[in-house]
Amino acid sequence: MTSSLFLQSDVQDPYSIYKAMLDKSPFYWDETNKIWAIYSYEYCVAILKNEKTEIPVVNPNNEQQLNEYSLKILGNLTRLSNGLQHDIAKEIAMHLFSNMKTIDMSEIISSLLKNGFIGNKIDWVDSVCKKLPILVLLKSLGFEENDCEFISEKIESFTKIMLPQKTQEQIELINNTSEKLYLIAEKHLSTLPFYDSLLMKLSNEYNLSKEEINTIAVSNFIGLCLQSFDAGRGILSNSLLQIIQHKTFSNRIEIEKSVIETLRFDPPIHNTRRIAKEDFCIGESQIKKGDSILIILASANRDPQKFENALNFDIERINNTENLTFGIGGHMCLAKYFSIHLATEALWYLFQNYKSISLLENQIQYEPLINARLPKKIWLSVQ
Repeated sequence: MTSSLFLQSDVQDPYSIYKAMLDKSPFYWDETNKIWAIYSYEYCVAILKNEKTEIPVVNPNNEQQLNEYSLKILGNLTRLSNGLQHDIAKEIAMHLFSNMKTIDMSEIISSLLKNGFIGNKIDWVDSVCKKLPILVLLKSLGFEENDCEFISEKIESFTKIMLPQKTQEQIELINNTSEKLYLIAEKHLSTLPFYDSLLMKLSNEYNLSKEEINTIAVSNFIGLCLQSFDAGRGILSNSLLQIIQHKTFSNRIEIEKSVIETLRFDPPIHNTRRIAKEDFCIGESQIKKGDSILIILASANRDPQKFENALNFDIERINNTENLTFGIGGHMCLAKYFSIHLATEALWYLFQNYKSISLLENQIQYEPLINARLPKKIWLSVQ
């Protein structure tokens, strides 16, 4: 019996599994894991848009013993929100992105590269991918240097707050970081010129106190930080691998098209989950209230019913932007364009300033995660 759940570190080619399931059973009941696994583009879209599903709760009844600030953040993250709370969080995120300042990204990239070189070698993941997205996000919103350093240093361990299962060590690191992280974010957001009026507007519109709106705002800003670390790191890593392999780095436009095609062809996030709120049917299958659903976005992105020659990396395919990596509809990730722009600029800087870039590893190792395919390291020779 096919298992829909596996660690990306244990599978050399998950796409061969997805292809087999697309051909055999695009809507599959995984009896072992008691979960519906959705592989086709059509069915993934149907579930993502279905109002009879919701995003599952992490840490019900605080069984993981998170502290006050950790619970406050986790309970209000956009990616965990449904209904009214999601609408509020989405509007807050839109204001944050629209009020970002333009910064000199090349200066940050140059500094990260310089500090990461060991001779003519560099680990692209540790030196750039884990640092650049979060630094650009923070600096674009005017965070002070010492706060940028603290958040950048702690964000990797704090991303574990999203894990359904956590070790005691991970819980301790999360709890030790959450209060300072929350207070830094709250203090800085309160200095932004639009912030107080936004809280007042949302408070009146949704009949909630300013304090309640503020908690949602601060928590979801921290959520953007988490996404910028995980997804941002993955886009930078996976795009580089595809660009080197396919030699699509002649100009900025070609690199941008390569980033977008990588989001379809080899995305950082492979799946997301939903819970059925009530009974409903998809195709000939009946989903029952309480059923768990695994939406395999990376499989949908290679569905030949949606993408012509789906197994080929083709930056000129006309519908590459219709990939599901950032979701669709109401739960589409608002960081989509920010992430594409950041990856394009970083990779263009790399290939513009260094004329010889090659991989020093024959086989990339991936983090032991179910939902994300993130390279652990990418050692490069750079001349």
